[in-house]
Amino acid sequence: MSHGDPSLSENTALRFGLPASSVALVARLLCEHVRGQVGRIAGAALCMGLAAAATAASAWLMQPVLDDVFLARNTAMLLPVAAAVLIVFAVKGVGTYGQAVLLNHVGQRILSDIQTRMYAHLIRLDLAFLEAQGPGNLISRFTNDVGMLRSAVSKGLTGLGSDATKLGFLIGLMFYQDWLLALISFFAFPAALLPIVSLGRRIRRVSADTQVQMGLFSALLEETIVGARHVKAYGMEERETGRIRALVENVFRLTQRAVRARSAAHPIMEALAGLAVVVVIVYGGTMVIGGATTPGAFFSFITALLMAYQPMKSLANLNANLQEGLAAAERIFALLDSEPAIRDRPGARALAVRAATIRFEEVSFTYGEGRPALDRLSLAVPGGRTVALVGPSGAGKSTILNLIPRFYDAGAGRVLIDGEDVREVTLASLRAAIALVSQEVSLFDDTVGANIAYGRPGASAEEIAAAARAAAADGFIRALPQGYDTPVGVLGYALSGGQRQRIAIARAMLKNAPILLLDEATSALDAAAERQVQTALKSLMRGRTTLVIAHRLSTVVDADLIHVIERGRVAESGRHAELLARGGPYARLYAPQLAGEAERPAPDASLAEAARARA
Repeated sequence: MSHGDPSLSENTALRFGLPASSVALVARLLCEHVRGQVGRIAGAALCMGLAAAATAASAWLMQPVLDDVFLARNTAMLLPVAAAVLIVFAVKGVGTYGQAVLLNHVGQRILSDIQTRMYAHLIRLDLAFLEAQGPGNLISRFTNDVGMLRSAVSKGLTGLGSDATKLGFLIGLMFYQDWLLALISFFAFPAALLPIVSLGRRIRRVSADTQVQMGLFSALLEETIVGARHVKAYGMEERETGRIRALVENVFRLTQRAVRARSAAHPIMEALAGLAVVVVIVYGGTMVIGGATTPGAFFSFITALLMAYQPMKSLANLNANLQEGLAAAERIFALLDSEPAIRDRPGARALAVRAATIRFEEVSFTYGEGRPALDRLSLAVPGGRTVALVGPSGAGKSTILNLIPRFYDAGAGRVLIDGEDVREVTLASLRAAIALVSQEVSLFDDTVGANIAYGRPGASAEEIAAAARAAAADGFIRALPQGYDTPVGVLGYALSGGQRQRIAIARAMLKNAPILLLDEATSALDAAAERQVQTALKSLMRGRTTLVIAHRLSTVVDADLIHVIERGRVAESGRHAELLARGGPYARLYAPQLAGEAERPAPDASLAEAARARA
């Protein structure tokens, strides 16, 4: 997949739905996340009113300061006016502090709730959706998109609240001083609305494209960092750097377009503000010279006009910030509106496991639009028995395992446990009955003990240790610096591959589920550890229904039943000796592995001696 392909952003944007109107998005934010903050918003509005009234009062005080103190030289007014100024600025400070604290709490609470809601929804979506989007793209929702929304909410609450209130009080003062002069001052500002709205639309489109590119950037970073060993092994550093450079350049160009569009509002507002001040000076100066008004009243008016300029400019820029946030909100809500394909059906009942018999009846399944992974497959896994699935890579073995816990749903046919269709029972009860150990081990950035107890958070320390002993993991765990309390690191990278695998096996043992799914469960173990784990697994399998996938056929020779899978269908079934005697697909798979074991040369004593000498 090319991360630099410009058409990819269009496809991704389409995947997340058509653009919603700004009004609808704002209304949804208000209804779903702001309603619970009404009390604090009311408190913030009160503080805004105090701060705005104090701002207007400070402009109004210019009239007595100039007329009564400086021009009339009235010393009796000096202290009262000074005291009034002090009180006004104190009220303004308290109001500004209160609104900042309360609005910040509201904004952060809204965004924290959105992030929590996003994760709670995301983790319940089906694997097909998660794999189609990729981790980098989804992480971008939580970082880039939420960051843009945080900025928009913060500036939106401040702008629509503080700036609009302040502007309202200042305009009220201007009309109180001279309504005609106030009308003349604001005649040009409606002309700015059309270009500012047009700029906002452009910013929203650019912002949406930027967020898509940032998602692709995050995805590529995740791919190359996780796969850094392969990047280095194949000498692809320059190629990957080139791909990153292309995405960074795309983001740079889009960001510059957004900056140009956002900055275009400044010259519009500066020109209109300058024109308004010129008109006020010419008209107001004529009125003062003619004696129609006092210098104090005029300077009070022009002070209010100049004070109104900053909140007016902030409100003009607010549209740009809101459009960036709404572009992010579109993507966030599109994610929240994505419905999981795998979920409980109406009237689903809890699975009651008895014999734990598994049966596939004419099951077909296709990933996307490719070749069918399973083609009308039918097979049985008798209760309490160990059944192995063998066959070439891509035959459909892992798909069979994935359909049992409903990581995916069959496109046709049925998967049954004790005669019950897995789609007719609750997901919670189905997955509680299954333990999975995959070749792709997933450990979390927690302690060793917590990772073993992942499926049973209330397990005691002795139960955890017992599961680790059964998985041949207790020895190396106790040798770690903090034993079972040792952090495993991100993705368990503080441990070796074999150690991670044994912890995953211990986790499955502790869960103690009636159905056990093993997908190459011992693939990362050395020969000695594999023998230990195989012994432990035999004990674990006893009395349980176990489905095993293995490429090393020597590990499944003792299975009660072996199904050979080819091209999504069962090619043959039977026990090891029986299948070998037939000389069919199983025998053809087994012969090369048997020959490989037989032809493996014995250790050369002289080479071993030389190795010891070098050591």
